[in-house]
Amino acid sequence: MSGSCAHLQEAASREPAPGREDGCEDCLAAGLHVWAHLRICTKCGHVGCCDSSPNRHATAHFRQTAHPVIRSFEPGESWSWCYLDEQLG
Repeated sequence: MSGSCAHLQEAASREPAPGREDGCEDCLAAGLHVWAHLRICTKCGHVGCCDSSPNRHATAHFRQTAHPVIRSFEPGESWSWCYLDEQLG
C-alpha cells in the first residue's frame, strides 16, 4: 500500500462492507448489463462499474458521496484506489 494515504490506511483497517454480487447497482437499476469490471465502495458497500465501463458508476458514486476509497470487486483482485489522493493501495 502507498505509505502516505490516510484514506487507504483507514479503509484497510475497516471491516469490508457487504456489496451486491450480481453486478453494478446503478446499471441493474436502469436495466443495463454493460459493465466491464466492478468496484466496491469501502465505506458503504455500493457496487459500481469501473471507468472502462460506459457509465462509470463507481466514480459517479464517489462524486455524489465523497466516499474516497474503492476496492476491486473482481475475483482474485485485492487492490484499492483513493480518489482524493489518486493513490493505489
